[in-house]
Amino acid sequence: MKRVSSHVSMASEAEINLDLSRLIIDRPQRFTLERKRSFDEQSWSELSHSHSHRNNDGFDSVLQSPAFPSAGGFDSPFSIGTHFGGGGPHPLVNEAWEALRKSVVYFREQPVGTIAAVDHASEEVLNYDQVFVRDFVPSALAFLMNNETDIVKNFLLKTLHLQSSEKMVDRFKLGAGAMPASFKVDRNKNRNTETLVADFGESAIGRVAPVDSGFWWIILLRAYTKYTGDVSLSESPDCQKCMRLILNLCLSEGFDTFPTLLCTDGCSMIDRRMGIYGYPIEIQALFYMALRCALQMLKPEGEGKDFIEKIGQRLHALTYHMRNYFWLDFHQLNNIYRYKTEEYSHTAVNKFNVIPDSIPDWVFDFMPCRGGYFLGNVSPAMMDFRWFALGNCIAIVSSLATPEQSVAIMDLIEEKWDELVGEMPLKICYPALENHEWRIITGCDPKNTRWSYHNGGSWPGTALHCLLTSSGVEI
Repeated sequence: MKRVSSHVSMASEAEINLDLSRLIIDRPQRFTLERKRSFDEQSWSELSHSHSHRNNDGFDSVLQSPAFPSAGGFDSPFSIGTHFGGGGPHPLVNEAWEALRKSVVYFREQPVGTIAAVDHASEEVLNYDQVFVRDFVPSALAFLMNNETDIVKNFLLKTLHLQSSEKMVDRFKLGAGAMPASFKVDRNKNRNTETLVADFGESAIGRVAPVDSGFWWIILLRAYTKYTGDVSLSESPDCQKCMRLILNLCLSEGFDTFPTLLCTDGCSMIDRRMGIYGYPIEIQALFYMALRCALQMLKPEGEGKDFIEKIGQRLHALTYHMRNYFWLDFHQLNNIYRYKTEEYSHTAVNKFNVIPDSIPDWVFDFMPCRGGYFLGNVSPAMMDFRWFALGNCIAIVSSLATPEQSVAIMDLIEEKWDELVGEMPLKICYPALENHEWRIITGCDPKNTRWSYHNGGSWPGTALHCLLTSSGVEI
């Protein structure tokens, strides 16, 4: 493994045309990837905490990319190359937009989001008729690209106000910065009133509060600000306070010896028991990206100045930790296989005391000579070698991965296309848990049987995030 510096190195801007119709109709068996870099080439050591330098971030390349035109020259999402036959949009694109518009939720006649799923065949809707923070992000990006910004702004404001709601699970009160997993519109026909009701985990299956919601909110606020050029929302006192409350939950001092975030199962997009407790890659990648976005939006005065300093320190430590200890390629796999155990010193190589015999057999067949990826989890005496799509793709988008690591991740997808993609969208994770392992880790979860749902299945939202990543669109 090539050891990297503790400084964050960014790549150059990418301008890659996104042609969805080509991917839909004539998907090749192997991707031919154009090797380009994202973000500007600049290390964190060169970055000052001054407000002028903090304005330079990766979202600039979004607005300059043909895949994300500016508001002034954008009439519809069909401008991005999704034309079919005689020049019209592909029928599937029209169908997708029709379905998306049918899923829009209105509160007091204003669009505030999209419901998680529309399933007319199912009588048991559970909470799929609610607006989920994480699930709305792909919809929000589509609306922004179609120059429909009101629904995104309304969503950001409504979820911001819901943050101040009372957050109780049984008799325990959640932190002030926690953001809701979802919300619904409660309509009282007798009184002719509408109320937004948030779920912070107190009604969710498993009663787990979402760790990722706050990160997605900050990321979406940054995307809205960069696309519209309107800084009044992000600089408003309410938004500044919301960001500080979210960050306070993540940057508070405690017993942690790692810069990564310690999480429980079910706290993210994988909201069921799947053995991701500890330091899951999805949360760490989102945490990194949210920190970078917040760094651009926090005002450098008052409390904001203190948070900017904390973010800078955390980013340095988090970047070094993730790039060195979470990264796996063929060379590093050989190193781990030869690890010595029970090392007690500051110069220990096997710092997490990982037992080489714990490496699963499938990894040796899965790991190609060309390619690599971020491990699913790294904690004392444990490495989760599973491939998780969203965490790795967010690592590329946010520049948590170095340019070389980003290329290696895409090389891995290309080399292992049949396993990771096959004839379906990109799998959430690989491989699936089966048999005894499935019974122990998932608790015999009937929804997460092998190659289904979170367990090696595919979600459209995740597939869209990964498609945008692999096509060069930086969120």
